[in-house]
Amino acid sequence: MDGGQSVAKRHGAAAAAGAEEDPDRHRAPSPAHEAADDHDDGDKKAPRRGSNRRVASLDVFRGLTVALMILVDGAGGEWPVIGHAPWHGCNLADFVMPFFLFIVGMAIPLSLKRIPDRGRAVRRVVIRTLKLLFWGILLQGGYSHAPDELTYGVDMKHIRWCGILQRIALAYLVVAVIEIATKDARVQDQSSSGFFSIFRLYLSQWIVACCILLIYLSLVYGIYVPDWEFTVRNVDSPNYGKVLTVTCGTRGNLSPPCNAVGYIDRKILGINHLYQKPAWRRHRDCTDDSPHEGPFKRDAPAWCASPFEPEGLLSSFSAVLSTIIGVHYGHLLVHMKSHMDRLKQWVTMGVALLLLGIILHFSHAIPLNKQLYTLSYICVTAGAAGIVFSMLYFLEDVVRLRYVFAPLRWVGMNAMLVYVMAAAGIFEGFLNGWYYDGTNNTLVYWVRKHVFVQVWHSERVAILLYVLVAQILLWALLAGLLHRAGVYWKL
Repeated sequence: MDGGQSVAKRHGAAAAAGAEEDPDRHRAPSPAHEAADDHDDGDKKAPRRGSNRRVASLDVFRGLTVALMILVDGAGGEWPVIGHAPWHGCNLADFVMPFFLFIVGMAIPLSLKRIPDRGRAVRRVVIRTLKLLFWGILLQGGYSHAPDELTYGVDMKHIRWCGILQRIALAYLVVAVIEIATKDARVQDQSSSGFFSIFRLYLSQWIVACCILLIYLSLVYGIYVPDWEFTVRNVDSPNYGKVLTVTCGTRGNLSPPCNAVGYIDRKILGINHLYQKPAWRRHRDCTDDSPHEGPFKRDAPAWCASPFEPEGLLSSFSAVLSTIIGVHYGHLLVHMKSHMDRLKQWVTMGVALLLLGIILHFSHAIPLNKQLYTLSYICVTAGAAGIVFSMLYFLEDVVRLRYVFAPLRWVGMNAMLVYVMAAAGIFEGFLNGWYYDGTNNTLVYWVRKHVFVQVWHSERVAILLYVLVAQILLWALLAGLLHRAGVYWKL
């Protein structure tokens, strides 16, 4: 989680969620043919239902998020503002997961609207969910050690059951089933029905969202968290093998050691199956090098060395709300005729969510916290996602700046491939397997040292440029070649 490849196995998997769909399925969902002039003023109509034109901005948004994911995974360790916040707060890396959940939600109405048979739709959703779970456990459960270690395999006593792909699988399954169950095929375009028309059409979905939120808040603030203990598994720690005790005995606490989110994971999943390197190791209570990672203080509390699952059960339950908000944006895309009508509702909701989250955080009511997936964090990240997508939609689908965003669009259309090869480190792991005289003497090592570090004379700048050029730009160009050849990896 703390930069480098350790984050890639967690954050990067989110890319696959956006890549699960067919690259031909994001079609602009309005009536029979394009409006006469699609470059007209703000009141022009969006492409009509049955049009073959893709909603290109959704691909661009996914590609942008994949690029951000690669950036924070590769450079987050050297640039803390890019990496995850140690606990409360929200850095660049903390926007990646909610952005993917938002994208998955927005794609659901576009995908399922073309499958009128509910039984077939449910089968499709279940199959994709199982595929996501399989890839999540394979790539994030500890089996893959790429790119730094040329080994593979995991002790089943310590396999990590949760992860980014697993969280996306849960959110996708829940929200897609809700969409199928509440879908009304008779609903027509609603652009003239007022601001809250789409809310009313899908009121049952928002009732489910409120129930999820109430259950989450009740558990987080209502569960009593007793004292607990764990065995230190870090072989480099002076306390390796010792059993340490964490004192809690409280309820409604949002601190790292004593929150209900971690307690539920320890009780249900088991402490041996949680993430062993949580971001809180960089917390100011744990190290003097905070927000960078460094040696623990002599008087660091015991919980600094303990595991924690940032994609745990209760936090994944609340993460479903990010996907439901994305679904609402997808409903607006399906039902609204006009570009400007869509943009007005998207931007209004995005700004409202962003302001609500900021108020909750700075009033000290509910802090921003990615690892607990708090309400303020949901609002801020979903609001930001809505605003970013709105800007991309205006530039890509209204103004049609296609060439400017082409590399991001290519990445977004092959996000699963770019995730596995670039973020999960499979391609670098393959290259590292061909070494000369020692495992540290590889092509990847040579490029980093001679092309970037020795040229820029700064490890931090060199790593940042290496990620931007040798990972993001390289894979954007490769994704463009694959797009030209019509090759896509989809789940």
